[in-house]
Amino acid sequence: MPSSAPAPSAGHLGRVRAASAWLWRVLCWVVLLTLGAVLTVAVVVPRVTGSTTYTVLSSSMEPAHPVGSLIVVRPRPVEAIRLGDVITYQLRSGEPTTVTHRVVASRVLDGERAFLTQGDANTRPDAALVRAVQVRGTVWYSVPHLGHLNSLLSGSQRALLAQLVALGLVVYAVVMFGGALRGRLRARPQPRRAAGGGGPS
Repeated sequence: MPSSAPAPSAGHLGRVRAASAWLWRVLCWVVLLTLGAVLTVAVVVPRVTGSTTYTVLSSSMEPAHPVGSLIVVRPRPVEAIRLGDVITYQLRSGEPTTVTHRVVASRVLDGERAFLTQGDANTRPDAALVRAVQVRGTVWYSVPHLGHLNSLLSGSQRALLAQLVALGLVVYAVVMFGGALRGRLRARPQPRRAAGGGGPS
């Protein structure tokens, strides 16, 4: 005679639902915090510090800065630049095309300080000296692969995305706090009502 499997108990179903809800909350937090961290290093920190972001397009600075890396370049006085610093400079002053290479020597050109640069992966220094007016700053930090996203978004789009993620974190935190508060209120034991007696005769 065929027999059916016993139905799961209400307690078991409750535990499964609770575990699923917990995993979902953890996943949401991980996604939001990851987005928040990415936008912090790619948008917030550069904006607050007056730095500029660039995307690495060639392999000349590998392995330190692979293709597709996001580099954050902070303004720095030319007098403070030392041998070994990685600088970002314009190929021609006033033009948008830039190069990021390491300073390997310092020279004097027309009475001004200039730099001899070289890519870490290159076998010889760059042909032309870099004048002070060409220097945009020194590389502060870099994040691998994030440059691809940086290239797809404009400055206003990055700022809008940062605001949306920040708003999402706030809204999610409020929702989670409200849910936890409701759960505690439901779990609080309810006062028992005394059994009613007979009325006066």
